[in-house]
Amino acid sequence: MFASIYGMTVLGLHAHLIRVEVDVSNGLPSFEIVGLATTAVREARDRVRSAIRNSGYQFPLQRVTVNLAPADLRKQGSGLDLPIALGILAATNQYRGACLDHYVFTGELSLEGSLRPVPGVLTMAISLYRDNQQYESESTRKTRELSLIISPENLAEARLVTGLETHSASTLKQLIAALEGDHDFEDEGIPQGSPGEEIAHGSQVDWTDIHGQQHVKRALEIAAAGGHNVILVGPPGSGKTLLAKAYSGILPLLSESESLEVTQLYSVCGLQPCNGSLVQYRPFRSPHHTITKVGMIGGGRDLRPGELSFANYGVLFLDELPEFSREVLECLRQPLEDRELTISRQSGSITYPAHVSVIASMNPCPCGFFSDPARECRCTPLQIQNYRGRISGPLLDRFDMHIEVPRLNYSELRKVSGSQESSEMVRKRVIAARERQWARLGPAKTNAEVTAKESKEFGRLTPRGEALLQRVFDGQGLSARAHDRILRVARTIADLGGSAAIRPEHLAEAIQYRALDKRLQL
Repeated sequence: MFASIYGMTVLGLHAHLIRVEVDVSNGLPSFEIVGLATTAVREARDRVRSAIRNSGYQFPLQRVTVNLAPADLRKQGSGLDLPIALGILAATNQYRGACLDHYVFTGELSLEGSLRPVPGVLTMAISLYRDNQQYESESTRKTRELSLIISPENLAEARLVTGLETHSASTLKQLIAALEGDHDFEDEGIPQGSPGEEIAHGSQVDWTDIHGQQHVKRALEIAAAGGHNVILVGPPGSGKTLLAKAYSGILPLLSESESLEVTQLYSVCGLQPCNGSLVQYRPFRSPHHTITKVGMIGGGRDLRPGELSFANYGVLFLDELPEFSREVLECLRQPLEDRELTISRQSGSITYPAHVSVIASMNPCPCGFFSDPARECRCTPLQIQNYRGRISGPLLDRFDMHIEVPRLNYSELRKVSGSQESSEMVRKRVIAARERQWARLGPAKTNAEVTAKESKEFGRLTPRGEALLQRVFDGQGLSARAHDRILRVARTIADLGGSAAIRPEHLAEAIQYRALDKRLQL
């Protein structure tokens, strides 16, 4: 007795179609699952056995062998419970409905036979829709579309992908009745949530909540417009953390494609509620400085993403940058340059996106009061050098802008001005600047992501600008990377000003944001 059912498993941000083959033969009673299954998949034996019995069906007292094809692909998660159970019922002739080859089943089974939601359904729906489109374009393969069968809690999430037929049922028994035509699918599902019910929400700090620091606000506005990385240096209590939190509030909302990719990532990791709502605000991730390398870039047994990927299309805030371990900081160098991260282990290789803007903050010295006119620094030159030496030159070079955040005096702190701009007003200027970049570079691409070729094409300078940049480049001994990043920042300043060309004043302002670079590298 033999049956085969379609299921799906998620690896990284891609879902793979799995053929669940069930063979029931004579022999001593046993239940084996083969095909490179992880522990969660192998534990399906006990869940499936109890679910079948408690749903009113008979579990065969024979030799049951389940093969998950392709056998060389790693399978993980509990979503294969449902196709395994249906395969056993079909192989033992307890299911007498139509052919199951037109459906893909995914869902976790409880011991009583109820269907529970599983993470990554959005990824499954996207991959299945693309597979259906590919099948239609290839005449040698099947042309009928596959439908996705899931739990009611996952239905709203799967229906974010239009053009894919989806159905749901609450229990294994109700699903069998619906497939046999004796009952309707429960296609109402769970009501769709509002856009505000999401794991990555907007900033709770408005631009008007920050007093003074006008030059820092200007720098962060430029960084938001071009997607640049920024490092803030200042004494304790000068407002570095508050500025970073307010920064996420001036960023434009996610585009439709960006929102779908961010929601997909959070869905795979089980961090997004199954309410069918897309993440609209850009993520803001602020890991503690005790984070490990795996926690930052991802990895582990299941090759899960880390904080760097969770901040995709958003902000990664690294508070107290020198306190992070050297290993964690150095692993950020390649992803910040390539905008993606490939994790390779013995079990496989997975690529995660890393389109992030990094905002880092640090004190100028261990006590925090170096060059502070109001407080005396107690650190020795060696202590200051060792403290700043925790950040390597190559990593510091990847920050487009180095901003000094001075201490506020009492009058600046208590000053209340009715002319202060709100985050919404600044966001409008940021969006206008980004629209100019999208028209020039393509959808959703910022100046921080331009290639060397595009930098030469769109970063042309006037003769005065060339002379200025040459003088600064030779005088400060800047690297080629610093040269390109100065041009990118200058291009963003020009976009904010509505200028088609980079004028000398735009270049001069961009250069001053690298003036702190030499002082940080003693």
